[in-house]
Amino acid sequence: MKYSADFDYNLPEELIAQSPLAERADSRLLIVPPRNDVLIDSTFSGLADRLLPGDLLVVNETRVLPARLYGHKSHTGGKVELMLERLLDERTALVQLRASKSPGVGTELTTTGGTPLRVLGRDGMFFVIGCNPGEQFEELLHREGETPLPPYIERPVERADDDRYQTVYARHPGAVAAPTAGLHFDERLFENLAAKEVRLAKLTLHVGSGTFSPMKSEVLDQHEMHAEEIVVDEDMVEAVRQARDRGGRVVAVGTTVVRALESAAQHGVLAPMQGPTKLFIRPGFRFSVVDMLITNFHLPRSTLIVLVSAFAGVERIREAYQHAVDHRYRFFSYGDAMLLESRNVP
Repeated sequence: MKYSADFDYNLPEELIAQSPLAERADSRLLIVPPRNDVLIDSTFSGLADRLLPGDLLVVNETRVLPARLYGHKSHTGGKVELMLERLLDERTALVQLRASKSPGVGTELTTTGGTPLRVLGRDGMFFVIGCNPGEQFEELLHREGETPLPPYIERPVERADDDRYQTVYARHPGAVAAPTAGLHFDERLFENLAAKEVRLAKLTLHVGSGTFSPMKSEVLDQHEMHAEEIVVDEDMVEAVRQARDRGGRVVAVGTTVVRALESAAQHGVLAPMQGPTKLFIRPGFRFSVVDMLITNFHLPRSTLIVLVSAFAGVERIREAYQHAVDHRYRFFSYGDAMLLESRNVP
């Protein structure tokens, strides 16, 4: 039995990256081989040197929406902050809502831009919010929303964040948090990978705001994951099949890619899948698709650090995180990255 406390660690506050580096691929990259091989300090720009011809690099094409809105309660003037969890349909959305007093069903809200909204219901910790007829929620976000930087970035949103909190290959709007491992890639790095004959495949997982929420249950088996929408299509499945046929490895860019691929393989073989996943990957999980993982450093007691610990081993990740702290790596969304090999590697 594993506990959330097993995935805690001490992090000096000054190691939490508050802004991106000038160049995406200038980040550091900690190479974490399986078992007890030595950890290697490297740079992300040299990633192509770590991969082999025929390997398959899988990226998440989700695009971050300007998912944070500000406003007030229409009748009292009390300030509210809305953070999108996911769009339910064109006119309604599931949101986190911050206010001095939680609004009840039927409460009318007004955004800072003057758009009226209404509280339609509750779903656990989230609120269901609706627009007036003729208004579309996604259009409202693009008109009035703000880039949803994570809560540990303690500065105002800047115009540069609109670009740098997106991957260069972001295509399908729907996420409220960036798939941060992908933030390190630029066009030059993709050119180097192509020259190395590393193949590229794409899927979509729309990251929800729950990704920043710590686990509330002390026992892992009692934690319930938030749902996230994924699209794994026929082309993605075929790319993995071809990689296996040529002896290549499947290299996931981020925990979102791992979760999407392994969700689509839960019936024993990788197959196309479109819809929500609530898969919670924790120690004891048997990975059937992903061989290597590129990932940032994650929050203590988060489901993401649990996932990478399941992938590379609890003690191995504990060792890697301590090394990163000792060597002053930059943590979290705008921070540095690791390259992990599965502990299942023979």
